[in-house]
Amino acid sequence: MTTYDDRASLTDLTTTAERVRRSVEGVIEGKPEVVRLSLTVLLAEGHLLIEDVPGVGKTMLAKALARSIDCSVRRIQFTPDLLPSDITGVSIYDQQSHDFEFKPGAIFAQIVIGDEINRASPKTQSALLESMEERQVTIDGQTYELPAPFMVVATQNPVEMEGTYPLPEAQRDRFMARVSMGYPTPEAELRMLDVHGEVSPLDDLRPAAHAHDVVKLIDAVRTVHVADSVRRYAVELVAATRNHPDLRLGASPRATLHLLRAAKASAALSGRDYALPDDVQSLAVPVLAHRLLPTAQAQLNRRTAEQVVQEILQRTPVPTSGSDPAYGTGARQAPGGPVFGGQRPGVRRI
Repeated sequence: MTTYDDRASLTDLTTTAERVRRSVEGVIEGKPEVVRLSLTVLLAEGHLLIEDVPGVGKTMLAKALARSIDCSVRRIQFTPDLLPSDITGVSIYDQQSHDFEFKPGAIFAQIVIGDEINRASPKTQSALLESMEERQVTIDGQTYELPAPFMVVATQNPVEMEGTYPLPEAQRDRFMARVSMGYPTPEAELRMLDVHGEVSPLDDLRPAAHAHDVVKLIDAVRTVHVADSVRRYAVELVAATRNHPDLRLGASPRATLHLLRAAKASAALSGRDYALPDDVQSLAVPVLAHRLLPTAQAQLNRRTAEQVVQEILQRTPVPTSGSDPAYGTGARQAPGGPVFGGQRPGVRRI
């Protein structure tokens, strides 16, 4: 059983996350909100989908995040001829031992970079389903556990571009969040010319954290308190997507779980051991929008899923501190007695 002394403190979390953030931002110019979301997904045990046009730094962000953590990294270039066994691995018959030997695929790494994931066929894309949800791979009836931490960072081009396949709904739902890089500002692009003009900044990038540090930080994020009113708020937001007239497919219960986990990670990155409705609101669009399917009429009216989520945020009542005694204070009843001022006497605050 994990004790308070075994866990990373919030100070450790914010300090380590700050080092990783600075490391990534040394490569990705002018996108602090994108870098923060990437760290949020990492600490929330999720997977990240980066979608945008070619050349804006999608793969660079994935590589910078992977290299900023001292862990195993594998990159998969998704192409139309890629096979599922290229990802998961294959059993090969060994003539000397007269037995089959399993050769692990590229999925057996702590950070897996899937470049242009929607250029592979849906059959190949489905090879990621089990590993992303259950963190294991089953080959020929044998199950192999994946290392911890485990995160898939995938990039994709817009589906309007040539040679792309839309991601299946089941796979989109397994990505905790989707983010778009967008074009940099002129000032950021000028800095990029100075930094990237002669050599790649990835060449000098050194790990800012170790894999076992990330595992401890993930454990610390799990302990972040979420008041009942904030939980109900997240459930109401997700439920509203299932009844919206502009959507033919709403968000799943998995989306509610991902939204809550991301909110806890966001709160921890802000130095709080309790989540606020603000954490849920700031993450609703990146966590929910990519899971939603607009109706044909909404598409004709150029209504996007992002706009629908923003509308739901405006219509859904936000809980106040009066609706829950633990809201906004960090104070909560804990084993061994009440908490005073967010900290139980004799126990280090986490």
